[in-house]
Amino acid sequence: MTSQIAPPRSTGTPPTGYRLRWAGLAVILAAEIMDLLDTTIVGVASPAIRRDLGGSDAQIQWISAAYTLAFAVLLITGGRLGDLFGRKRLFTVGAAGFTLASVLCAAAPGAGTLIAARTVQGLFAALLIPQGLGIIKEMFPPKEMGAAFGLFGPVLGLSSVLGPTLGGYLTDADWFGLGWRTVFLINLPVGLLTVLAATRILPADRRTRAAGTARLDPVGVVVLSLAVLLLVYPLVQGRELDWPLWTFVAMAASLPTLWLFTLHQRHVLRRGGTPLIEPSLFGKRAFVSALATGLVFFAALSGLMLVFTLYLQIGLGWTPLHAGLSMIPLSIGVVGGAVLSGAALAPKHGRRVLHAGMVVAAVGALGLWASVEHWGAGLTSWGLIPALAVAGFGLGLIMAPFFDIALAGVEEEETGSAAGVLNAQQQLGGSIGVALLGTAFFGWAGTDGFQHAAGRTYGLTAALLAAAFAVAFLLPRQARPEGEGH
Repeated sequence: MTSQIAPPRSTGTPPTGYRLRWAGLAVILAAEIMDLLDTTIVGVASPAIRRDLGGSDAQIQWISAAYTLAFAVLLITGGRLGDLFGRKRLFTVGAAGFTLASVLCAAAPGAGTLIAARTVQGLFAALLIPQGLGIIKEMFPPKEMGAAFGLFGPVLGLSSVLGPTLGGYLTDADWFGLGWRTVFLINLPVGLLTVLAATRILPADRRTRAAGTARLDPVGVVVLSLAVLLLVYPLVQGRELDWPLWTFVAMAASLPTLWLFTLHQRHVLRRGGTPLIEPSLFGKRAFVSALATGLVFFAALSGLMLVFTLYLQIGLGWTPLHAGLSMIPLSIGVVGGAVLSGAALAPKHGRRVLHAGMVVAAVGALGLWASVEHWGAGLTSWGLIPALAVAGFGLGLIMAPFFDIALAGVEEEETGSAAGVLNAQQQLGGSIGVALLGTAFFGWAGTDGFQHAAGRTYGLTAALLAAAFAVAFLLPRQARPEGEGH
């Protein structure tokens, strides 16, 4: 018997959707682009930053890690704030703060100042990014939800290529003698346009049941932030530090800290307060299953991207610009898969499209393994095109059904909390993938060389995608009952 979940309760959005919904989606995607660029663009500029500002190896690593960590720690809180005080308001504040922090990054006189500014950037990103999924759910009718979520795939694919490529170009171009500082200043025009467009285009905030008694739980924020910090910090830094004992102790300590958070949330509910995470979310099969599926999938995705760029630059000696341009077939594949999935396949076939995407992406990862082993040191960008295009097409197929199923049964007052948890899960999955596949890659490289290490790690990526394929059977077959929205 087909497993299905109940459609979301009406939130006041007209059956035809918000009038400016596609323009609103463009605003949200612009914010996503800023965030995704900032997670990839800085690594390329790191050598130039070190030459200019100095700093230790640890400080250079923290220029990237500070953003990731601050973002991950406060994502759930940021999503909940959107529930309580308005998603458009938090989106606008987050975009404005992110833009200002980007300017502070560009003006940093030293490595310590830059790390502090990157931390502020991550904090405002945690206010900005979780609001997007909730606003999309407000703006679009069910029949267009898959198409809207399907556009996240092209954005992810294009940004993953644009980040390293743009970072390498801007650093080398040295516009106005600014050098690496332009990788942060590029956010200024995008951020200002996003803030302006958000105020004019996004739908006005509606008062929800949660907002009626709006109170943020400060103790919950502290305990949950500590639990995430104990888990994510070792994952971010462990590989560079060769996994000292304290990294495992910290990760183990995150579990009892999460348990304490759970006890506190129950206490908040008993006294009639507003919990940081809506407990009702974890009674929704689609949402819980999506968390498990996404954790494995995003681990595979992030690990694959890391090992691919590491092998091309360290193993083959390619420049960052060369490596970035070589990823264009992956992006084209992602765009094609996402458009086809969102516009036609996902609304009709649901989970089967997600399963198909995982199979195709795994075939692409195995194709990368075969390409590396076949060509060896003679590998060229042309030799990578078939496997990258196949992997990208598979990844693109996954995006629309994943988000559509995960959020379809979430109520209005739960949406911000759900979006924060989903985004935090992506960050956690990405950190796990980078730690797992990065460690495996460098471990194999030390004994068997970079070529065999890259191939085996692509095989490990395919194994993770196979695991995600199995976990995805827990998801409902459709985001909503057949016939709704068709």
